[in-house]
Amino acid sequence: MKPSRELDPALAREARLFRNNKSQAVRIPADFELPGKRVLIHREGGKLIIEPIQHKNLVEVLAALEPLAPEDQFPQIDDTLQPLKDTDL
Repeated sequence: MKPSRELDPALAREARLFRNNKSQAVRIPADFELPGKRVLIHREGGKLIIEPIQHKNLVEVLAALEPLAPEDQFPQIDDTLQPLKDTDL
């Protein structure tokens, strides 16, 4: 299969396919190295797209959370506690 005509030939590189047990693998040239240890792979027509997985940081995850509904709010536990006793040390 010939590379798509949309690609800039100066940016395209040929890569080697090989077998790794029962899976087909591609040897990615160093100048195309992706960050991380895992990628997302999917097809778009006759193309196979490989892209890095973008992990959100904790602040992004917390910011995306929906606020708790009134019935899910934590109860006021101070109202159910026994009064504190003075303790001599």
